[in-house]
Amino acid sequence: MLYPVLTPSRLLSDLSGVWDFKLDDGTGFSDEWFKRPLKAPMTMPVPASYNDLKEGLDFRDHYGWVFYQRQISLPEFLKSQRIVLRFGAVTHEAKVYLNGSLICEHKGGFLPFEAELTNILKEGDNLLTVAVNNIIDYTTLPVGGKSNMLSGIAGIGGGNENGKPQNNPNFDFFNYCGITRPVKIYTTPKRYIKDISLTAQVKGKDAKLSYHIETEGEGKCLVEIFDRDSRLAARAEGQEGILTIRDVTLWQPLKAYLYNVRVTFGEDVYTLPYGVRTVRVEGTRFLINEKPFYFKGYGKHEDTFPGGRGINLPMNTKDISIMKWQKANSFRTSHYPYSEEMMRLCDEEGIVVIDETTAVGVNLEFGGGANFNGQKIKTFDKEHGVKTQEHHKEVIRDLIARDKNHACVVMWSIANEPDSYSEGAYEYFAPLYELARSLDPQKRPCTLVSVQMGGGPETDCSSKLSDVICLNRYYGWYFGGPDLEEPEKALRRELDAWRKIGKPVVFTEYGADTVMGLHDTTPVMYTEEFQVEYYKMNNRVFDAYDFVVGEQAWNFADFATSQSLLRVQGNKKGLFTRDRKPKLAAHYFKERWSHIPDFDYKK
Repeated sequence: MLYPVLTPSRLLSDLSGVWDFKLDDGTGFSDEWFKRPLKAPMTMPVPASYNDLKEGLDFRDHYGWVFYQRQISLPEFLKSQRIVLRFGAVTHEAKVYLNGSLICEHKGGFLPFEAELTNILKEGDNLLTVAVNNIIDYTTLPVGGKSNMLSGIAGIGGGNENGKPQNNPNFDFFNYCGITRPVKIYTTPKRYIKDISLTAQVKGKDAKLSYHIETEGEGKCLVEIFDRDSRLAARAEGQEGILTIRDVTLWQPLKAYLYNVRVTFGEDVYTLPYGVRTVRVEGTRFLINEKPFYFKGYGKHEDTFPGGRGINLPMNTKDISIMKWQKANSFRTSHYPYSEEMMRLCDEEGIVVIDETTAVGVNLEFGGGANFNGQKIKTFDKEHGVKTQEHHKEVIRDLIARDKNHACVVMWSIANEPDSYSEGAYEYFAPLYELARSLDPQKRPCTLVSVQMGGGPETDCSSKLSDVICLNRYYGWYFGGPDLEEPEKALRRELDAWRKIGKPVVFTEYGADTVMGLHDTTPVMYTEEFQVEYYKMNNRVFDAYDFVVGEQAWNFADFATSQSLLRVQGNKKGLFTRDRKPKLAAHYFKERWSHIPDFDYKK
């Protein structure tokens, strides 16, 4: 799927702004709110998560549908064009209406979708209504738990002791919802470029770029590649073929270089920024441009106040600036695909990305997740377990379709902390790996991020399926803390077991909750001093094993979660506070990472 851009043949209009908004009171669909202007609406910015933008728990923890609405109109001169309405993300389910008629539906809250408006727009104003559903359950990704308290709606979500329905996230971050990414209208000619797929092979100083252009309609296709100084580097005709870039400049971690690939098809023109680089796994090494790479970075979240998971371009820019200040080179899009704008920024800044699906919570061993009040049901129980596999496939298809050309993306993460060790796990995940590998033209490595309770390589299906073993481990915090001596021994025992698999290992989560400003002469739990000592112990172990090829601390910054006894206004494992003030551990990692090269750290 192509990102919408302004070109000589394409108009782009942004619908960001203040929309009318209303929480569904149970009558929204029966009274057909989408057919007329909302009565007594609130104001609501788009894009943004709505949860923290109005006061009160009933609003913040609303369960069910909400309605967004605004008028749109387009100039007469666009009648000769194809007109498309595009949503960057709507969390978690959307029904889109134009002048009272349903024009599209979409399930999944972190990937884009489109609807063509060409033949359904009327002259003058058109009423656009978007109904948004935030319910999570055993069919959605991320997964919501079923409560063992009174349930408001049988089989969906959860309830409280009064029978009032509520969401019960099977994941440890806040269930922010709404129209969270940009809504845009763009146009193309009637004969247009639908998609572009690029794959590079580097040999010596040159690169051969295989391309495939998908179009609608008949016509000639011209593909041109321009370097950063707008000089023509290669040119070819036809909808597929190979372009040769002489004396190629490679895209490197923290040293990005992007070419512009311009495709012309009839009247339509589209330009795609593209970095030439290679990625592969060899034995226990992760190679970028044929050099052993070491991941230095974090898990992150799209989470800022008060917009929640709404796109925040200034904070994206600040985050990457902080990463470079720390000498970090990578992050994982935990636990959902991040905005296209962030991915494009990482391409330009040279940040390496492990790109993760929305499959978090596919693990009923947690008993309902962070709230610890779910039913004990086997994850892959055919009758009572999760019903997510087909939707999981849809998410993988959409993610790879969106991100396949990004140089920053070096690996696909199929899921975070799933039940990858119980009966039925291999049968659930094997088809998903196969699908991802078949769809990606670049054939990037695939992984899933393994949870600590899953044991080791003998039980975890990731040992068979993954190209890279990614581990979330909390030795010294959830497991063994506050003692650090015995957890260190346990961590070494586990790594001794993984060594036998012969694959590279990346620690994608390890961390300790830390309250900013809490200090002590003795490093006790929750102090900034304990966080530093915790990381020193874990990093000492990582350095002793040559097949450990990366460390990504959990988390980059503090973030919002559901309320629970373990969470003090959210998860406090950040190296930075939610507003990006550094804790002691941030300075510790800056010093450590300054002395760890991006390549050839463990020869």
